[in-house]
Amino acid sequence: MLNINPMDLYTLIKTLHILSSAILFGTGIGIAFFMFRSCFTTNVHEKFYAARNTVLADYLFTLPAVAIQPVSGVILVDMAGFDWTDLWLMATYIIYLIAGLFWLTVVWIQIQLKNMCKKASECGTKLPERYHKLFKIWFLLGWPAFAGLIVVFYLMIAKPI
Repeated sequence: MLNINPMDLYTLIKTLHILSSAILFGTGIGIAFFMFRSCFTTNVHEKFYAARNTVLADYLFTLPAVAIQPVSGVILVDMAGFDWTDLWLMATYIIYLIAGLFWLTVVWIQIQLKNMCKKASECGTKLPERYHKLFKIWFLLGWPAFAGLIVVFYLMIAKPI
């Protein structure tokens, strides 16, 4: 049986928590950039490439980070002995949940955009008007999700309330 010092375990879990938050935010902003840049081309193949890789990156990087965050967070709160009902923690739970709901909607939209690009690319047709409407919604929903994560970062660091 492993005999791990509780402080070493805390440091290990905190490192995992910080890395997963960096992956969550970094991957999110990176793929959002490439997806957004795709709106400046009329080439459907380029749009499909961006959408396909955006969806893939969300599955490979963002989804695991989204899953790790609450698990490692719960362990850290417990190990550090914080009061679960501290206002800064309550605000974090709520903001993370709301950001997650925005993210799930954005992912669904990304999949729709990818599928429309694939079909247009294979058929040699233009993208439907629905693509452009969904893209605008995707863009608008991304902002509150990112802003929420920035607030969560602040709350985790400052613990102000």
